[in-house]
Amino acid sequence: MTDITEGQAGIELSNVTKRFVSPTGVAMTALRNVNLTVEPGQFCAIVGPTGCGKSTTLTMAAGLDMPSAGIVKVGGKVVDGLTKGAGFVFQSDALLPWKSVLTNVALGPIFRGVDKAEANAEAQDWLKTVGLSGFENHYPHQLSGGMRKRVSLAAALINKPSMLLMDEPFSALDVQTRAIMSNELLTLWEKTRPSVMFVTHDLEEAIALADRVVVISAGPGTVKAVFDIDLPRPRGEVQEIRFLPRFLELYQMIWNALREEVERAYSKTTDTARGAA
Repeated sequence: MTDITEGQAGIELSNVTKRFVSPTGVAMTALRNVNLTVEPGQFCAIVGPTGCGKSTTLTMAAGLDMPSAGIVKVGGKVVDGLTKGAGFVFQSDALLPWKSVLTNVALGPIFRGVDKAEANAEAQDWLKTVGLSGFENHYPHQLSGGMRKRVSLAAALINKPSMLLMDEPFSALDVQTRAIMSNELLTLWEKTRPSVMFVTHDLEEAIALADRVVVISAGPGTVKAVFDIDLPRPRGEVQEIRFLPRFLELYQMIWNALREEVERAYSKTTDTARGAA
C-alpha cells in the first residue's frame, strides 16, 4: 500500500504506458508515454474522446492498476499498491444498497478503526454539510440521483482524502442537478483542497471546475495539450461562469485541441463497424 500524508498528494505520471489484453485475446494499448502532473491541492480535469484511457489514469493513481511501463507517483512516492489517502467517486453510485445513508457515510472511518459512535457523529456532520440532514435512516434507493451523489461525496470526503479521483461522477444526472452538484463540489473542495483528478466528457464542466484541463488524444491516449484555467476563485455559480468572455475564449482554445481527437476516435469507430459488417 502506498501511504500519502495530508497535504502531500501531488500526482505524477512519467512516461506511462498501459497495455492490456482484450476479452478476445487481442493486445491493446490504452495509454502511451503519458506525462501528466497534478500539483498538490490542484483541481485537474481530464477530457478526451471515449476509449482514450482517461479512466485508466485514475485507476493507476489509486493503485487499482499498475502501468505496463513508466512510473506513477503520488505524494512523491511510487505507487506500488492501493494508495492510502485517496478518495474515489465513480460514475455509478458505489453505495451499499442494504445500508442506510448514515452507515454508508460512516463506513470509511469505521474501517480505519474509528469508534462507531464517533464515526456516526462525524457522518451526521457531513450529511448536514451536503444538505441531507433528516435522511440519515433512508436507503440509497429512496433518494434521487442528485441526493445519492451527495451521499457519495460525503462518503469520500469524510476520510479527509489528500487526493480525490472522480470518474464522470455527474454524467448520469439531468442538466439542472448536474449544475447544482458542480457548485456543491467546488464549495466542498475549497474547504480542504485535496488534489483532484476529474474525468469528464463535458468540456464546459471541465473549465468551470478546474485549475488545469488536460486533453488526451484518441487511443492509444497520450497528453496532447495542457491548459491552465485562469478564471478567479472562488468561482461562484458555474452557470454564471459560462457567460464570462474569458470562459468562452478558453472553451474555443481547448475545443480546437479536442475536436480533432473526437473526430479521429469517431472515424476509427465507424471504420471498425464497417469492417465488421
